[in-house]
Amino acid sequence: MPELPHTHSCFVCGEKNVHGLQLRFETDGEAVRTCFIPQAAHSGFLNVTHGGILATVLDEIMVWACAVGTKRFAYCAEMTVRFRKPATPGNECSVIARLDEDRRGKIYKASGEILDGDHNILASATGKYRPIEVSAVAGMLSDVVGDVSWIEGAGG
Repeated sequence: MPELPHTHSCFVCGEKNVHGLQLRFETDGEAVRTCFIPQAAHSGFLNVTHGGILATVLDEIMVWACAVGTKRFAYCAEMTVRFRKPATPGNECSVIARLDEDRRGKIYKASGEILDGDHNILASATGKYRPIEVSAVAGMLSDVVGDVSWIEGAGG
């Protein structure tokens, strides 16, 4: 699967963010996927990955699912997360998201899941995303690593 672009600064995907997760995302043209191993520093309670970290990863992957499905960058307007089982630091998680609905280019609906190694759902989310104005995309490009010519407003 082709790897999606990332940024220099983002907490989730930023390659230069030393405090971030530095995740990379892949797509088959419909779903977006990544894997990550939460670290002990990502804990809330002892041996439990903080729910905020899981929610942040779900938000990021759903943003990319919106981008793949609509060719637009978007930001989260509303997100609901359901935590089903604790994610244990040190154990690999797989994450998947899809664009579920494009409401006339004004609101995108996406969903995502974080799974453990046995394919148990640890957390799931749904979100509503608003497209970033095309005129604002050019100002974001200096932070992006990789080809975004397929994104509306990125010059493609």
